[in-house]
Amino acid sequence: MPKISYTTLGCKLNFSETASIVREFTEQGYKTVKFGEKADITIINSCTVTAQAERKSVNATKKAAKISPEGKIIIIGCAAQTNPERFLNTEQVELVLGTHDKFRAYELLNSNHDIIYSCDIQDVNNFDIAYSTTERTRSFLKIQDGCDYPCTYCTIPKARGKSRNSSIKSILTEAEKIASLGIKEIILTGVNIGDFGKSTNETFYDLIKELDKLDGINRYRISSIEPNLLTTNIIKFVAKSEKFMPHFHIPLQSGSDDVLKLMKRRYNTKIFADKIIETNKHIPNAFFGIDVIVGFPGETEEHFEQTFNLLSILPISYLHIFPYSDRKGTPATAIKNKVPSEWIKVREQKLAELSNKKHELFYKKFAGKLHKVLFESKDENNFFSGFTDNYLKVAVESNIDIKNQIINVQLTNFKNGIFEGIIL
Repeated sequence: MPKISYTTLGCKLNFSETASIVREFTEQGYKTVKFGEKADITIINSCTVTAQAERKSVNATKKAAKISPEGKIIIIGCAAQTNPERFLNTEQVELVLGTHDKFRAYELLNSNHDIIYSCDIQDVNNFDIAYSTTERTRSFLKIQDGCDYPCTYCTIPKARGKSRNSSIKSILTEAEKIASLGIKEIILTGVNIGDFGKSTNETFYDLIKELDKLDGINRYRISSIEPNLLTTNIIKFVAKSEKFMPHFHIPLQSGSDDVLKLMKRRYNTKIFADKIIETNKHIPNAFFGIDVIVGFPGETEEHFEQTFNLLSILPISYLHIFPYSDRKGTPATAIKNKVPSEWIKVREQKLAELSNKKHELFYKKFAGKLHKVLFESKDENNFFSGFTDNYLKVAVESNIDIKNQIINVQLTNFKNGIFEGIIL
C-alpha cells in the first residue's frame, strides 16, 4: 500500500484544504503516515503571508526530500501560487499547484503533466469546498475563499484571488457530512468570511442562522472576521444561540488611524473599539483574540503607544502578534520610514507582555465557575484536555475515555495557561 504524508503551514483554511486533498488519496488506497516518516507522496500546503512562513514552506520541502529521497513531493497553496519557482531546486518536487489546480493533485499526479500549475490569479474563479476530519472532535469547514480588500501589506489577494463562496445549501450538505462522522464542533473558515455571499447573493448572517438549525453539530466557532463586517445582527444572534460559541477572532492590525490608512484597512480605531464594546455588552463572557502587526512602515513610537493604549483599555483576551516583513509585490514595500528590526522586537515584546497579562486576567474571571467542556485529547497520565465555549483550556483526570464528549466541569486551579477541573 503506497504511503502519503502531509504538512500544513499557515491558516485554518489551509488545514481544511489539505485534509480534503489528502482524503482523495486515501480513498484511492494510500495510507497516511506522519510528516517526517518515509512516504511515497508528500503534500506540503505552503503559506506566503510572511517571509518566515514562506521560508518554512521551503524548509519543509527540503526536509521531505531528505526523509524520502525516492518519494515525490507535491507543493500546493499560497506560496505555490505566488512564487512557484522557489520550489524547483528540490529534485523530488513533482507538482507545484496554485490556487486553481491544487484540488486536482491526484488527477495530475497520475497523468502526463508539467511541474508548475499556477495560472494568473485573475483567472481563478472556482470555489472548492473543503473540510478537515483529522482531529475527530472538531472540523475546519471552508465557507469562503479569496479577498477583495487591497491591504497594502498583504499577498493573499494575489495568492487566492477574488472573494467567492459556495451556496448555503452546499455548505449545509458538507456540515451534515461532518455531523455524520460524530464530530461535535465546526470552525467556519475562509480568507474573509464576513464577506460571505458575494457569489450567491446571500450573507454570512443568513448562513449562521441556517447552520444553527442543523442537527448533529453541538458547537460552531467563527474564525477571523473583520470588525467592519461583524454586524449587530451577527453579535445578537451569537448572544442568543446555544450552538455558536462566544469566541471571536478580530483583526485590529494597528491602533493608530494614521497607520490603518497606510495599510488601507476598511475601518478606523473607533469602529474597532465600538465593535468590541458592543459585543462585550451582549456577550460578557466572550473571548476576543486580536491580530496586531508590529513595525509597519511609518509606524512611529507615538503610533505604537496608541496601539498599546487602545488594547490596554479594551476587554480583549489574547493577542496574535505579527512582526511586519516586506512582501514582494505589495505596495507597503514602497512606503518610506521603515522601522528598524530592533525596534520591532522591543514593541513585539511589550505587546506579548500585555497579551499574557490580559490572557491571565480573562482566565481568572472564571475560577470556580461551571462550564461545558468539549474534550479533545488525552496525555500519558490520563489527563484529558479540551475547551470551554469561550475558549478556556481545561484539563481533568479521568479513568474513562471522555474524548469527544461535552461535559460539565467546575474550573479550579489555573496554572501554566490551563485550568484544572472537576467533572460534575
